[in-house]
Amino acid sequence: MYARKLNVEGVVEFSPEIHRDERGTFVSPFTGDALAAHTGRSVFSATQLSYSTSQRGTVRGIHFTRCPPGKAKFVCCLAGEAEDYVVDLRKGSPTFGQWDVVRLSGESVRGLYVPVGVGHGFAALRDDTLIAYMISGDYVPADEIALSPLDPEVGLPLPDGLDLLLSERDRTAPTLKELDERGLLPDYAEARRLDASL
Repeated sequence: MYARKLNVEGVVEFSPEIHRDERGTFVSPFTGDALAAHTGRSVFSATQLSYSTSQRGTVRGIHFTRCPPGKAKFVCCLAGEAEDYVVDLRKGSPTFGQWDVVRLSGESVRGLYVPVGVGHGFAALRDDTLIAYMISGDYVPADEIALSPLDPEVGLPLPDGLDLLLSERDRTAPTLKELDERGLLPDYAEARRLDASL
């Protein structure tokens, strides 16, 4: 397993070895040993496994969970292709407001560990893009918050040449400045404490 730290503090990209033979392939995009070796976590307690299928041009996110309770996630692409985005929303973080983007695909089965307080989203580049999420907490609608992926101050490089398809929630989501004014951004120290306790 090859691992690389991204520009957003605490986010790690994992590129697994893919075993191929005449029958097909076998791959383990997530292992606890790799996560521990590259994040310092001894365990990742996932309580939910979810997936989404998306048509080309679909943008989902940028989503995060209110802190507390906070949630971490491990995200990977099982089919199709997506530009995957992480945005540091933790006030006081050394990388606050910064983002990074990684190309995920079913061919590479690359995955990302996204710690508590970091926003996540993606833009599907192919029809039937399948994204899987292992999440450290159950879904509670009142705790789920969205940042506008179109916020010009954040400046995410959404793909050119696509007719973007966003949910009403994502299309009308607040900007980073508006989230800050409403007191909805996670505190860096608290987010790190919550992440370490998962």
